[in-house]
Formats: sequence, C-alpha cells, structure tokens
Amino acid sequence: MHDLPAGAKQLDLWLPVPHPDKSQEIDSLKITSPYPYEILTGQYGNKVLHLKVKDPQPAGFSVTMEVQAERREHVNPMLSPEPARKAPKEAADPNMQRWLQPDNLVPLDPKIKLWAQEVVAKANAKTDLEKAQAIYNHVVSTVKYDKTGQGWGRGDIYYACDARRGNCTDFHAVFIGYCRALNIPARFSIGFPLPAERGTGEVKGYHCWAEFYTKETGWVPVDASEAAKDPSKRTYFFGAHDENRLEFSRGRDLTLNPQQQGSPLNYFIYPYAEVDGQPFASVDKQFLYKDLTGGKK
Repeated sequence: MHDLPAGAKQLDLWLPVPHPDKSQEIDSLKITSPYPYEILTGQYGNKVLHLKVKDPQPAGFSVTMEVQAERREHVNPMLSPEPARKAPKEAADPNMQRWLQPDNLVPLDPKIKLWAQEVVAKANAKTDLEKAQAIYNHVVSTVKYDKTGQGWGRGDIYYACDARRGNCTDFHAVFIGYCRALNIPARFSIGFPLPAERGTGEVKGYHCWAEFYTKETGWVPVDASEAAKDPSKRTYFFGAHDENRLEFSRGRDLTLNPQQQGSPLNYFIYPYAEVDGQPFASVDKQFLYKDLTGGKK
C-alpha cells in the first residue's frame, strides 16, 4: 500500500482470509502487520481481515498473510464414475434463498429467463439435474475463454451472452444466472488456482467456480471455464472440482465486516482499501505458493 494522500485521517484495509470447508483444511495462519488487525466473519461465512489506521503516513506499509492449506478434490458422489445411490449428507446452507436471487451484474429479468428456458427446452431437459447439465453444456460449447479487449472479468451476464467470450467470472455468471432463472440454487466461489505440478512459484491472478443444488444430488461442483479450456475435462468438471485451487470467499455483491462505506464488492479476492471512506486503489499485491511435506500447500 503506497502513495497515501497527505492529511488522510483514516485508512481501512480488508483482506479475504481462506476458510476451512470439506475441500480444504487451513492451518497456521500467520499475519505480519505494523498495525493491529482483527479477523471477523462476514457474509456467507467468509473470513475477513480488517485493519484501521488513524493518520496513515503517505509512504504506506505492507501486510503479509501466510497460511498452510491442504486441498482435496471435491466430487459429488452422485456424478462420479460409479454413482452413489443417494445424495451425500450435508449441513443445510442458511443462505439457500440468496442463491436463488439476482446479483448486480446477473439480473433475473424476463430476457435471461427466456434464454435459460430456450436452452433447456432445446435439450429436452426435465429434471433440475438435466437442466443444469444442459446449461453447462451450452455455456462450455458457446463461450470462449478469451481475455482480450474490454468488458471481460466482471461477471456481467449480458456482456458474456453478447460477446460469447471472457474469463471464469463471465462463464459462471451465465451458468449461475441461467440456473437461478430456472429456480435452481447456484452459488459462486473465488480463490486462486494452483498449478498441477506445484513446486514453488507465483500465482498471477484469481480463479472462480460454481456449484448448483438439487434435492436429489445435494451441491454439485462445476467449473465451466476450465472445461472450455480443456475439452477433454468437460465431463469431469460437471460434478467435480480438482484440488488445484484454494477458495478464499463465496458470493457476490459483498458487504464486508466491518461494513465498507463504498459500494458492495462485485467479488472479494484482492485487498480492498478506503481512505476517509473513499475507495483507494494504490494497493500492490503478490501471491506466492510453495509445496510443503505432507501435502500442505
């Protein structure tokens, strides 16, 4: 963090902190900061690190977060090569109704609902699982992973449906929006990709993915953008997430804890700062990984 305005009265800085779940264990969280901080729970169970600095100096400062994580492949047993007979037992999601609601850039207006209905009708899909499969097939086969030009990366469903290209946020905006338009709960997660070969290195950017829910299957993991990049994995990524990722937060249009004065965040993966209540962009970031013995990353 640098180039803070002279005379600033207060700086607030928020960072996402990875949380444990059935696909990842989080250990040995270490924060190095020149100022006191707190780690709070935000929306949807997300963990948020917050610093408040009075009269910050223009030169700025650095905060480092280190964590040991063990990732596991997430496969829905109902969609594995040898399917289970019944859905896995899962704790009820207290935010289930939220996963049926629109996001700011993923409205559920009549046009989106019509497009979703056309996709499932063309596939003759009847059950929620068949409908989600039809939507997935449609997105993977009609959207191109392409980060050129302007407009990609915001998870804007209308941009993605018009341009038919983008990154993971754009792919999953369409998948999630179409599912919700058909009353199928779908939720968004974001984190960082890890190369399959591991070792030591730098992660240049985020990755995001999705899950949808049916009563027959429980939550089903989906990664439409990875499937589009590697057609040999299309079957795999409808029902599975590989271990090569680390989740940091869930959901979109996020209000942090404590609440920021700016608008809700489209998604929360990079540090977010405000100076005297106004968003502040001069925040550098770097993400490094290193394999540890025993499978820790």
